[in-house]
Amino acid sequence: MKAVILAGGLGTRLQPYTFFIPKPMLPLGNKPLLEYIIEWLRNAGGIKEVVLCVSYLHRTIEDYFEDGARFGVKIEYARAERPLATAGQLKTAEKFVNGPFVCVYGDSVYEFNLRKMIKMHKESGAFVSMALMPYTTKLKYGFIDTENSDITGWREKPEISGLINIGCYVMEPDLLKMIPATGAFGMDDAVRKALDEKKKVKAFKVESTGFVDIGDKKSYLDAYKKYASRLGKI
Repeated sequence: MKAVILAGGLGTRLQPYTFFIPKPMLPLGNKPLLEYIIEWLRNAGGIKEVVLCVSYLHRTIEDYFEDGARFGVKIEYARAERPLATAGQLKTAEKFVNGPFVCVYGDSVYEFNLRKMIKMHKESGAFVSMALMPYTTKLKYGFIDTENSDITGWREKPEISGLINIGCYVMEPDLLKMIPATGAFGMDDAVRKALDEKKKVKAFKVESTGFVDIGDKKSYLDAYKKYASRLGKI
């Protein structure tokens, strides 16, 4: 099974760090973020072939990873002239994919059992499988309940809980046919389209320890400290 890594975004929430280096190449400890992802795909999923969807500052990524031999995988590159939304990036890899594949975002670190997710996808006959993680957040404001202009309750900064998408999928190649050939198209649009066509979309639940988000400057610095501390223990 191949893996497709979406690594073509601008990383605007991480500026100015990403003015001169693409987000997937930001260092975590002594390696770039993207190297951790490739190692995880190889070790936790048995993946030996990777397609990197690149665009912004793509030469930095290509010069570092080359053909992937140094990292124990074969790497091919799907290049876009401009950054696209997530599913739009994925569409550029269509010619490299001819069977079920793993798709991951290039701005997170994953630490769960990918083989289990692949096995669930195959055994369930799913069209798309999504890795989901429990998440709880406290709302910024109090909510006031009303009925016919009468106030019936006050919920001060309530907590809401649910499952969030962590950007790791196992997909059937026919999903790529649902993505338009031009223009920005989000992964949420692609999955909704699959649901509208009554395709089977399965959830694979992951513990919170199995995912590190690198979404903004704060989360990046937190992750950097975490990985730097690991180096100190070696």
